[in-house]
Amino acid sequence: MQGFGSTIFAEMTGLAVEHGALNLGQGFPDTDGPREILDAAKAAIDSGRNQYPPGAGVPELLEAVAAHQRRFYGIELDPRREVLVTVGATEAIAATILALCEAGDEVVTFEPYYDSYAASIALAGAVRRTSVLRFPDFAVDEESLRAAFSDRTRLVLLNTPHNPTGKVFTRDELDLICRLAQEHDAWVVTDEVYEHLVFDGLAHVPISTLPGMAERTLTISSAGKTFSVTGWKVGWVSGPAEAVAAVRTVKQFLTYVGSGPFQPAVALGLGLGDDVYAGLTRSMQDKRDVLVSALRDIGLPVAVPGGTYFVVADVAALGATDALDFCRALPSRVGVAGVPVSVFHDDVDAARTLVRFAFCKQDDVLREAAVRLSALRS
Repeated sequence: MQGFGSTIFAEMTGLAVEHGALNLGQGFPDTDGPREILDAAKAAIDSGRNQYPPGAGVPELLEAVAAHQRRFYGIELDPRREVLVTVGATEAIAATILALCEAGDEVVTFEPYYDSYAASIALAGAVRRTSVLRFPDFAVDEESLRAAFSDRTRLVLLNTPHNPTGKVFTRDELDLICRLAQEHDAWVVTDEVYEHLVFDGLAHVPISTLPGMAERTLTISSAGKTFSVTGWKVGWVSGPAEAVAAVRTVKQFLTYVGSGPFQPAVALGLGLGDDVYAGLTRSMQDKRDVLVSALRDIGLPVAVPGGTYFVVADVAALGATDALDFCRALPSRVGVAGVPVSVFHDDVDAARTLVRFAFCKQDDVLREAAVRLSALRS
């Protein structure tokens, strides 16, 4: 793990605290999720559900995940054999890569990538092969993607909607990824934690629903982003039974189990009405528009995100030549924290002046951030 120090999120959050800055760096909401879910967690604690849950997850959550996949995507799952509850999506990603990869196997992913991807690949002794998504449209470059595949490709790690760019992969892009995975007999592991945060009428398409992909896809998601309970760390992985069993074998030696009283609460949440899901999406889209407008008002080129709760801007327009230096100075300079996109890259130059800001904050926080950021124009 040489080369993996403290995460950029810890550094920027520390600077935000030190300078009393508004933290638009780390991606967590500053409001709680639906009251029904919070009350269900309290009830679970009060009723004594505070010991080890079953290793695969509590039965009602396994069944709720299967019902969710059927309800939204028409995916049929056996909750007892094809679903596994994990301690957040981060554990699901690590356990899946460790389960499927041997030393020297290659993992194809896109950069910028969420930082745990690189660490999990390294822990497995696997090799990271990347294709760059470039600002401002972050479109897949077919030539670059094809070059990332080889006869040692074991799996493709895909995140859509995509952190940090906010990109929602198109159907044509997904079809290309599927063809290459099939050509190279590779697994596809999809990180879909932002599946319900998709804007402007776009649709989230799980790769496992595409022709020939159900038998070679493991799908990962979690409750944290959907229901604004990121601290609960309840995630899951679903897919072919034999692959889920392999992930479960690894998972039991990572955390064993976790999040006991939160699991039944998440099960309740997954069954909430369409109005709850639509309300969260609508609220986040409104917040996106506030922050995008603020960034444009100070003259920054912005990639308007189709999903997630992040927006990427190019600070070169402010004279910055390195986003990392810019972000380290920003909390003391104007009282706002962001994250340099270059830390999610192997090809640092592809994102040298790009900054990611989170808009999953209260409206008054976003408005105040806009006022503070406006000082950068002077």
